[in-house]
Amino acid sequence: MSVSTAAADQSICAPLPVLGADVTVPLVTGGEVTYAALDYAASAPALQRVWDDVAAYAPYYGSVHRGAGYLSQLSTDLFESSRVTVAEFLGCRAEDQVVFTRSTTDSLNLLAAALPAHCQVFVFETEHHASLLPWRDARVTCLDAPRTPAEAVVTLERALADRDPYGPALVCVTGASNVTGELWPVKELAAAAHAHGARIVLDAAQLAPHHPVDIAELDVDWVAFSGHKLYAPFGSGVLAGRADWLRDAEPYLAGGGASRKVARRADGGVDVEWHTTAARHEAGSPNVIGVYSIAAACKALTEAGFDQLVAREQQLVTRVREGLAEVPAVKVLSLFGDDAPRVGVISFVVEGWNSSHFAAALSAEYGIGVRDGLFCAHPLVRTLLGSEPQDPGECGAPEAEPGERSLNAIRVSFGAGTPDEHIERFLGAVRELVGAGARWTYRTEDGRCVPDRGAAQV
Repeated sequence: MSVSTAAADQSICAPLPVLGADVTVPLVTGGEVTYAALDYAASAPALQRVWDDVAAYAPYYGSVHRGAGYLSQLSTDLFESSRVTVAEFLGCRAEDQVVFTRSTTDSLNLLAAALPAHCQVFVFETEHHASLLPWRDARVTCLDAPRTPAEAVVTLERALADRDPYGPALVCVTGASNVTGELWPVKELAAAAHAHGARIVLDAAQLAPHHPVDIAELDVDWVAFSGHKLYAPFGSGVLAGRADWLRDAEPYLAGGGASRKVARRADGGVDVEWHTTAARHEAGSPNVIGVYSIAAACKALTEAGFDQLVAREQQLVTRVREGLAEVPAVKVLSLFGDDAPRVGVISFVVEGWNSSHFAAALSAEYGIGVRDGLFCAHPLVRTLLGSEPQDPGECGAPEAEPGERSLNAIRVSFGAGTPDEHIERFLGAVRELVGAGARWTYRTEDGRCVPDRGAAQV
């Protein structure tokens, strides 16, 4: 069974059509402007193709698995065929499982719950919190931030070789940094892990929307990513990879769907036989819409052609980096250096500016959405800035004196749906703000930096 949609037959051009492309927002200085969404690293806008596919399916929505009705059968077929689509998108091996979760964070917490006894976990301090924090019940070794890809491999090899006891181990590494956008040497790290009897999970939350990910080619054991960064809303994620640890672990959630057979014992207890397939960790009614939206995004990106998408994005990356380099007050944050390959995620600080104030001005005065702060990667950003963070609510604090470091950073991120005009507006706004300053004053309100409409315009 399948759901037909006219969107599937349409050719896709770059930039890819996304929802919200014509949304206008008010400016504090008066009037409105088309919103420039440059916060893809947090959540990318939904692809129009994904929205059309989901809209075509929505009238046929029904419960999945075991339902006898037509809509239930249709939804079940759609749910399981989505699993196949994701497996193909990730280049999964024949024996791999694709488990649907809520997000990358949920995926890695699931894997953390499935670790074998006495498993040691190795992570770099550069990880996003989703891949840095889930391993609370394991012995964790946090590795210092490397300054080159080669140093990352050597650091990992030494740590794995020196582990004591020399038992089961898992390495968790990001594919592309959510702070600097830099690509990590995943294949080399996987080889190092396997050479030392360890397994490796790839956090592909920032990699999968920008670059092809092939589990078999990279030789990683698991991949985790989120739909909302892959142009697919509705709160779904994926953990894909080797089945044995997942099959041997207790179900992540206990309940219907994860169980094959439940029987009451004479002593009043309950005997349960759990599934050994991906369903073992998908208890409860699944997010069918979210799962289908991920599959639709996988198809849309594949059909658009990653070679074309990557090439165009690299042009945008080059334009942003060159444009920021023309502003002496701007310092772009980097771990591996200017020549490192990267995706469309760039963080920077501006001399003499509070980062929250700068980001608020971009939004209020130019209609540009970026992110400021520590980006749920606190150890990495602190290392790059060489400072402790400011209070999240201190956007109204005195601005840094010339020559002082910003205590937080600003992040601009973009992707397949970003038009050139948004990049040029952003660069023009940076030049104007650095040259002339903000045209409004700002204050803290509910932890956010907002225009102070009660104050006089600057």
